[in-house]
Amino acid sequence: MLPSIEARLSVEVAAKPAQIAAAIALLDEGATVPFIARYRKEITGGLDDIQLRLLDERLRYLRELEERRAAIVENIESQGKMTDALRASIVAAEDKTRLEDLYLPYKQKRRTKAMIAKEAGLEPLADALLADPTLIPENAAASYISLTPKTEEKDTAVPDAKAALDGAKQILMERFAEHAATLTWVRAYLTDHGVVDAKIIAGKETEAAKYSDYFAYSETLKTIPSHRALAIFRGRNEGFLGINLRLDSEEEKPASTAAFNPCEEAIARHAGIAPKNRAADKWLCEAVRWTWRIKLSLHLETELMSALREKAELAAINIFAQNLKDLLLAAPAGPRATLGLDPGIRTGVKVAVVDATGRVLDTSTVYPHEPRRDWDGALHTLTLLCKKHNVDLISIGNGTASRETDKLAGDIIKAAPELKMTKIVVSEAGASVYSASEFASKELPGLDVSLRGAVSIARRLQDPLAELVKIDPKSIGVGQYQHDVNQSQLARSLDAVVEDCVNAVGVDVNTASAALLARVSGLSASVAANVVTHRDTNGAFTNRQALKAVPRLGDKAFEQCAGFLRIRNGDNPLDASGVHPEAYPLVEKILADIQKTVPEIMSDANLVKRLEPSKYADARFGVPTIVDILKELEKPGRDPRPAFKAATFQEGVEALKDLKVGMILEGVVTNVAAFGAFVDIGVHQDGLVHISALAQKFVKDPRDVVKAGDIVKVRVLEIDLVRKRAALTMRLDDVPRGGAFGSAPSGATAAPTGGNGNRNAPRAGSAQPSRGAPAAAAPSAMELAFAKLKSTAKA
Repeated sequence: MLPSIEARLSVEVAAKPAQIAAAIALLDEGATVPFIARYRKEITGGLDDIQLRLLDERLRYLRELEERRAAIVENIESQGKMTDALRASIVAAEDKTRLEDLYLPYKQKRRTKAMIAKEAGLEPLADALLADPTLIPENAAASYISLTPKTEEKDTAVPDAKAALDGAKQILMERFAEHAATLTWVRAYLTDHGVVDAKIIAGKETEAAKYSDYFAYSETLKTIPSHRALAIFRGRNEGFLGINLRLDSEEEKPASTAAFNPCEEAIARHAGIAPKNRAADKWLCEAVRWTWRIKLSLHLETELMSALREKAELAAINIFAQNLKDLLLAAPAGPRATLGLDPGIRTGVKVAVVDATGRVLDTSTVYPHEPRRDWDGALHTLTLLCKKHNVDLISIGNGTASRETDKLAGDIIKAAPELKMTKIVVSEAGASVYSASEFASKELPGLDVSLRGAVSIARRLQDPLAELVKIDPKSIGVGQYQHDVNQSQLARSLDAVVEDCVNAVGVDVNTASAALLARVSGLSASVAANVVTHRDTNGAFTNRQALKAVPRLGDKAFEQCAGFLRIRNGDNPLDASGVHPEAYPLVEKILADIQKTVPEIMSDANLVKRLEPSKYADARFGVPTIVDILKELEKPGRDPRPAFKAATFQEGVEALKDLKVGMILEGVVTNVAAFGAFVDIGVHQDGLVHISALAQKFVKDPRDVVKAGDIVKVRVLEIDLVRKRAALTMRLDDVPRGGAFGSAPSGATAAPTGGNGNRNAPRAGSAQPSRGAPAAAAPSAMELAFAKLKSTAKA
């Protein structure tokens, strides 16, 4: 019998069953992962958010498994076919695959050839030949000939011995194919020894040029990486590639003469068939071969290719989630007056000035670029705006004309040196999605859609997290093949990332938007809107207890959200910290012991460090919680995000044509994939640092070295102007190769780049974000192109 769900989860999550049971109880009560991880450490034994997310996901799966198990038992019992052995096997099934294998012979299905043969009375013939291979098949079949006329409901006519033997063979094939032990063995063998073949569909060569790496492609099922698997699946979905799964030992021989392959041998072994030149052996061997070729190979190809896709999708989702987390937790520039510039050529540069709180102060549109080329007029207008509003930062979107606009920003800084402004190029991924959203229309009523993007660009420099939560995570565009993966699973994963990031940082309840508040533990979108409405109507909240006056924010919601909401300059200094209101009496106990006030202890970090947590532990609050409280008192409302700094793009390097092999440049990591990292070096096209060029040591996972938002130095290795690609290395002593990406397959064409102007999520058909990343098949093309780099990577 299987262990309990708690016991199974304890192994997977690496925790004690009691911890698992406590966490499950909290989740079932409606507690969120951030709340449990932060404020219920004593109950769960200190399970962290990663363990809790895994527990939550696996708990959902295991409960679905138990529901399915119960339904299967009930169905088989209703058929009167349940046995003690079958029940024991069903109860012991560890996953859905094993469970469905056991259920397969009893599953209701459409009328099959085997069913028709059984209705014709041919099952005794099949049993007889299987039990005694010395029987001559044709002679044994003679007594089963029946000329029963065909009706609309049945076709049980057996006109001759051949028809009888064919029907008996169908019965054995279905029996062999539904044998659970056979299925388990063959599935495992095919998983280990399967080879995925991809071929170009004849006549599609020119149209499918971007898939040229896969025109004649083979790779073992167990080693194919996620990005290549998703590339070939996309190629198939677009009608360019054909895909099949075969055994690595499979030979092209006629079925009647070929020796058993390993899977056929397994079918024969489980069925008790051994070719010994007896009268029925040839017929039985044909039944085995047909079972493999007609039944199992097709069934398992569908199943294993589906499993490959799911595995690849999960890897892609994890990459997206990790990149999103890095982007959301990027360093904020802080509450400083900011000029937002949304670059454009023909339509002009959209301009927005926001104050330190993100409130829009002014907007405009200037035309410094083609076709008007009003550089001086644009410079004059923007300089006046900066002086009028005492601008501190200039935020430039990285879209079309970003480097030209960056140069304009440099001239603005020179024109107003007294302001000591700083210019930074920021990712504008999703800005267009935000501009046209219902939320933007409510937040910025009366402001033209085109200008809303400039506001977003300014605000995301001040606080990336607060601004990016207003955008559907899938539209931020830091994923790989994001349109090809399971969208509900992707959304669930990304929402969890956003929730964790928001609650890790904390939210100022008196300045936060409804979109940001909705991501706080315990607050739904409607309650978050009520918080904003209450704030607008009654003024700023002065303490956390005032939150209870918000409609529909009950005791449970308050418990979940209060510790993550900050009230600065309120009635109680603790309200600006991560200390939960339920722990305020504990803080008072500590203060009484050391005879200090809250402001005094918060201003004396050395005093806090000298306190002994165990001294104040009691039945409710253990050492882990007290340690967290003392950390908050030491640094109230601390922000886990890094200090703000910006990359400096090299002057004069504004396009790919300006790059020179050997240049050392500073750039920002925009995306991390399984095969390397993309870096914005200010030329409208992200360069690729292949995984083999990330460090002087062997790198298994690029994220061990870099993450999205990192500022790095790179050397230009190779430039391909035709395909708009740049090969970079972070190993600055690497010898540049020069020229183009020499090992790219012949026939490959330039991948659609999208330029920097596409600020939305990657369109279907592009594998990477719009910032110049390669198209669907490009990842493996890059890997092939950098084969010589791989050979020099140091283990």
